[in-house]
Amino acid sequence: MNERAWKPNVTVAALVLRDGRFLLVEEKTGDGICLNQPAGHLEHGETLLEAVIRECREETGYDFCPQSLVGVYLRPSQQDKVTYLRFAFAGEVVGYDPERPLDTGIIAARWLTPEALRAAPEKLRSPLVEECVLDYLAGRRASLTLLR
Repeated sequence: MNERAWKPNVTVAALVLRDGRFLLVEEKTGDGICLNQPAGHLEHGETLLEAVIRECREETGYDFCPQSLVGVYLRPSQQDKVTYLRFAFAGEVVGYDPERPLDTGIIAARWLTPEALRAAPEKLRSPLVEECVLDYLAGRRASLTLLR
């Protein structure tokens, strides 16, 4: 592989905690049915904040309002030999459209406790799901003014 041509895949994820439960998506993947934060790839021409708002809406029907950056995570995938650069944002949902069709592969939005996530690590899309939750619960937050 040409080292100069290598680029990580930039992704975003939304962390929403409401009434002690996190917003997650149950989705069909090549590895079976998994749980993930509402997350996806940054598209050409959009900002990180626009991407996380869009992904949350497309995958859950909820309108996400980002309030802080929980972390930036670099994780190589063992399955597809791709490296992901994930920007995880904390925020709240400010609206919901139950009629909105969800992205292909998404079964449903689910609200799960941190304990339920810890009890089923085999159901998580990647270790980043739990890592982001733990960082959120530890109070890790950075101002959105860091983003340029």
